[in-house]
Amino acid sequence: MKIHHDINSFKAHKPVVTIGTFDGVHLGHRKVIARLKEIAGEHGGESVIFTFYPHPRLVTAPDETNLRLLTTLNEKKELFAQSGIDHLIVFPFTKAFSELSYTEFVEEILVKKMHTHCLVVGYDHRFGKNREGGFEYLQKCAKRFGFEIEKLDALSVEKDHVSSTRIRKALEEGSIEKANHLLGYRFTLHGTVVEGKRMGRIIGFPTANIEASDPHKLIPGYGVYAVEVLISNKRYGGMLNIGSRPTFNKNADNRSIEVHIFDFSGDLYHKEITLVFTKKIRDEQKFSGIETLAEQLKKDKVAAIKTLSEN
Repeated sequence: MKIHHDINSFKAHKPVVTIGTFDGVHLGHRKVIARLKEIAGEHGGESVIFTFYPHPRLVTAPDETNLRLLTTLNEKKELFAQSGIDHLIVFPFTKAFSELSYTEFVEEILVKKMHTHCLVVGYDHRFGKNREGGFEYLQKCAKRFGFEIEKLDALSVEKDHVSSTRIRKALEEGSIEKANHLLGYRFTLHGTVVEGKRMGRIIGFPTANIEASDPHKLIPGYGVYAVEVLISNKRYGGMLNIGSRPTFNKNADNRSIEVHIFDFSGDLYHKEITLVFTKKIRDEQKFSGIETLAEQLKKDKVAAIKTLSEN
């Protein structure tokens, strides 16, 4: 997969293009990507995904604080590479770009710069100033500028449309298994280990405190989770607590993220770590003292090990 940050250097043979933010690169997105590759094969062309950075809402509504993303840019790049597409365009989303009409976008970028052969869009595709770029509008553009267009229906999994919104809701509720089912892979969180209060050491469950690599990355709901932990390409089991500690952390919604890693010893401060979510074990609780907390953590560890062994 070739990654392009400059549209002026883009070259592809009969490019078959799809456009979107693709937050999550979930099963619905993968249906679009699969058809994209299929059409490219039918036409002897190359598959192209056109996405944006930063997320459009960060530019069009800079004062908004509620944006929560399923995937960072690096995570999306990795997922796109795994999908087997030929080209990924990461287009710089600016205020000036947001003011373009869809006709201007189609003519100046898709046609003149990219020489688009075919455009593939999802069932709910809307783009451009005032979100004017719906399918009917695009059909007129395709006829005017001489490219083909195809619209895909929504993908349903167990009668639910797959969407980034549904997946975010599932994660916020702690429904990890549902979210993972709709994503088509296990939700991950990348971050750096930062200094904590070291309270876990006192009760025999030392934890690494995580600061997410992207402040807009969605953090699942409060509770205790069974996770896999990736450190320097090595994989460990672990149990993770997500709670509230507003004074001491910089994560989305001021959530603290603390992971106890099984069978690990060593200094992790300032090191990068990846958490792979498997299942929620229980809700967050308040305990009467250290002894009752320690007893519960022993039970959590047993539950986490069992869950991980089953997955």
